[in-house]
Amino acid sequence: MLPELKILFHQGKQYIPDVTTVEVPGIFRGRPVISEVPVDLEALVNCCPTGAIKTGPKLSLDLGKCLFCGECAERFPDKIRFTKDYKLASNSRQGLLVVEGEDRPVYIDPTLVRREITRLFSGSLKLRQVSAGGDNSSEWELNAAGNVQFDMGRFGIEFVASPRHADGIVITGPITQNMAEPLQICYDATPSPKIIILAGVDAISGGIFSDSPALDRSFLDKYPIDLYIPGNPVHPLNFINGVLGLIRAGKIKKI
Repeated sequence: MLPELKILFHQGKQYIPDVTTVEVPGIFRGRPVISEVPVDLEALVNCCPTGAIKTGPKLSLDLGKCLFCGECAERFPDKIRFTKDYKLASNSRQGLLVVEGEDRPVYIDPTLVRREITRLFSGSLKLRQVSAGGDNSSEWELNAAGNVQFDMGRFGIEFVASPRHADGIVITGPITQNMAEPLQICYDATPSPKIIILAGVDAISGGIFSDSPALDRSFLDKYPIDLYIPGNPVHPLNFINGVLGLIRAGKIKKI
């Protein structure tokens, strides 16, 4: 007993008491902010490997394409900086756009959440994760969301082994041709009503593989997407807060 008490004393709590307010340490790159400082826009746009930065009436950065590599912030530190805000999920594709001169959080619009989601899944949500050609980075992070530190199971959110026991699917990876049919089979085997979550830049936009002929992303044209969770890879805090925002229509209960 004494050795266990000694470990507890030295290491403290092995879990995050409140995943909705905890501050991430270290060099974590979260929600970017774009200032109105004038820079060479052509050079800024060209430095992004996935074309996430676009010019227009206002400069914008698409979190659904962003690799969070930090190249833009390193080359143009007065123009773009990355905050530690890990709440990046949105239930609309347009909601993933960060616009020049607007320092506002990414949010989930409760008016777009289907009624059956909050009615049926607010207290318990079982998800089947499908790696559709992923590189295992987001997959590892999603596994970490259920460990003792993040413990998303306390909210009733869990991954299950079979789509027949699931309330929805979480897609990671750019959806390769050889995974298009298994993904469809998994979706069809999930009972209705069901939700679709895209986790990671590869799932949302294809990432660096977006122009590859080896992809078949036609699945995404067939069904509405309920939640987009950016990241490369997705951080567990981003995933947990995003799912909570969806099933509770933005009203996250603190614990």
